[in-house]
Amino acid sequence: MLHPPLEAFFNSTGSRYALVVATAKRARQLVNGARPLVETKSDKPVTIAMEEILAGRVSFEEPGSGAS
Repeated sequence: MLHPPLEAFFNSTGSRYALVVATAKRARQLVNGARPLVETKSDKPVTIAMEEILAGRVSFEEPGSGAS
């Protein structure tokens, strides 16, 4: 079972792609030595990144329409 469950993100984000990119970028920061922004029992960077996003501690922009 995933923690936090993916269903928790469906209402807060409009794009799964943006969620995946933000999670990956934050997980990379954690691997490179950044401190977690939330209290967590996990030591896995991806799980910590997802918990931070769900808690609103990490923000990200939704991709635009691509029109300039």
